[in-house]
Amino acid sequence: MTLRMTRRNVLAGGAAVLSYSMLASSALSQEKRLRVLWWGSQSRADRTNKVNQLFQSENPGVAINGEFLGWTDYWPRLATQVAGRNAPDIIQMDYRYIVEYARRGALAPLNDYLGSVLKVEDFDKVQIEGGSVDGKLYGVSLGANSAAMMVNVVAFEEAGVELPTSSTTWEDMARIGAEITKAGKRKGFYGLADGSGVEPLFENWLRQRGKALFTAEGKIAYDANDAAEWFAMWAAMREAKACVPPDIQALDQFNIETSPLSLGKAATSYAHSNQLVGYQAINKDKLTMRTHPLIGKDAKPGHYRKPSMFFSVSAQTKDPEFGAKYINFFVKDPKAAAILGVERGVPESAAVREALAPTLDELGRAALEYVSGLGALAGDLPPPPPSGAGEAELALRSVAEQVGFGQLDAKQGGETLVNEATQILSRG
Repeated sequence: MTLRMTRRNVLAGGAAVLSYSMLASSALSQEKRLRVLWWGSQSRADRTNKVNQLFQSENPGVAINGEFLGWTDYWPRLATQVAGRNAPDIIQMDYRYIVEYARRGALAPLNDYLGSVLKVEDFDKVQIEGGSVDGKLYGVSLGANSAAMMVNVVAFEEAGVELPTSSTTWEDMARIGAEITKAGKRKGFYGLADGSGVEPLFENWLRQRGKALFTAEGKIAYDANDAAEWFAMWAAMREAKACVPPDIQALDQFNIETSPLSLGKAATSYAHSNQLVGYQAINKDKLTMRTHPLIGKDAKPGHYRKPSMFFSVSAQTKDPEFGAKYINFFVKDPKAAAILGVERGVPESAAVREALAPTLDELGRAALEYVSGLGALAGDLPPPPPSGAGEAELALRSVAEQVGFGQLDAKQGGETLVNEATQILSRG
């Protein structure tokens, strides 16, 4: 068979191509697209992508592009995208940054969608307020959690050391850490990760002393002596080999994968209760959670229930109402909840919690019971951290590392941290 190329054939073919192109262009123009950015582990990414696929299947013509990074890389990336007018439509937001991003106009207020698109009437009022800045809602909580100590049960058993309890003190914990290290059951293995640069752990310790990280007015709420005592406590634990040395701790990029526990270097690490799922996913040994140690038997509550993270809608998005619809699906749809479990925290919706509870596996139940069972150890939710809080957290990590490597002593570390944090917060 011979194909004859005539002018009519060419024109007809060109018209067909043009018609197809126009149809494709029309289809693309009608398609809603949402970019979603979050931090977290691969386990969180897998769950999030499944929910995104579910949302797409129930909303034909919607395309969701998801991207995730580790905590340390996330905030520089987000800041760059916001500044470059290329922000994602849906932003995973943290309690320490929400004031800063809301007041700079990077987030869209969501009040107009409450009760219609966002049906969060059965959320704890405190958690709704936690996502509000200056009377406007900028973030919907994805779950409640609390600071926690991740513990390798097998490593404790191997060393013949009992697991810490809710009444274990820091003095007890230093002894426990040294005993595990001394047992030498694993090569290059220590009892504790070095928590001197972990802000939630430092905050817990401060709250037990009647102090805080920040005042309601956005000022630093502790002094150089507080910080010096904190650094001195950890210096003593390094000296006693109760915790990992500074070169090992420096490997920690403050995510699940690089924590000393996950790297097989320590029997404990410090995180939040919702992260047990992610930790266990990459650790072969059985893990459990424990509350943070007490400064003394009569210490004030150091823990509190906090929004684990929020979903916020970017002020740059073309369709904020559709962004609110996506968030509502994420936090209220039972099928989405079954996929997400408690990896981002205990669901805020009472109806979702009730439906989800019977389906949870052992890890999920542990996270739910941890948050609901804090009892007298849980105090009030502190005010939202002020603008600059994220940078102040980085200052704590930096100074803690300098003290760890002996570049500063504990007293100098305390003075340096307070000076740096004060300067950061003064810039607003």
